[in-house]
Amino acid sequence: MLALQGVDAGYDSSQVLFGMSLEVAAHEVVSLIGRNGMGKSTAVRSILGLLPVRGGRITLDGRDLAGLAPNRIARMGIGLVPEGRRIFGSLSVEENLLATARPPSTNARGWSIERVHALFPRLRERRAQSARTLSGGEQQMLAIARALMTNPRLLILDEATEGLAPMIRSEIWTCLQMLKQEGQTILVIDKNLDEMAALVDRHH
Repeated sequence: MLALQGVDAGYDSSQVLFGMSLEVAAHEVVSLIGRNGMGKSTAVRSILGLLPVRGGRITLDGRDLAGLAPNRIARMGIGLVPEGRRIFGSLSVEENLLATARPPSTNARGWSIERVHALFPRLRERRAQSARTLSGGEQQMLAIARALMTNPRLLILDEATEGLAPMIRSEIWTCLQMLKQEGQTILVIDKNLDEMAALVDRHH
């Protein structure tokens, strides 16, 4: 589904990625692992068209993503749970979920408010609250649910458990395991190899 082939990328005069290659097949959960500053988020920005690629190719289902605007890449079926969550604090929990919601691209069962409430019951309880009043763990659940509401074919999670308590991290991994069982294709960017070992099919 997703392929990076010999990708070079960076910022101004600083090159961060040197010939990076990575593949994610349909219905597979793949990880990208590395310490802080190794280029994980740069790779995500390159995939989403937020950072121009200096060399190599990035393709989705064989279609070259070079030069496409980020909104067009997102509409091709990539959902992002960004590092730092980046929820809309001035909106309610439910408004966050509806703001970027899209119907599924096929006749397959899609994500709806009811389904994300079933996955994260706390979001149902807090649906009328301002998103900025949620705890860090609840905000992360909201970020994941918001990405699912775009009905992505490929879900990218950038440091989805960073800074969360162990119990909340465990809850997030359990939810991702459920998504895997449903056939969701996932790219996980993290540095907690031990915690994700049971979830991931292949590590990069």
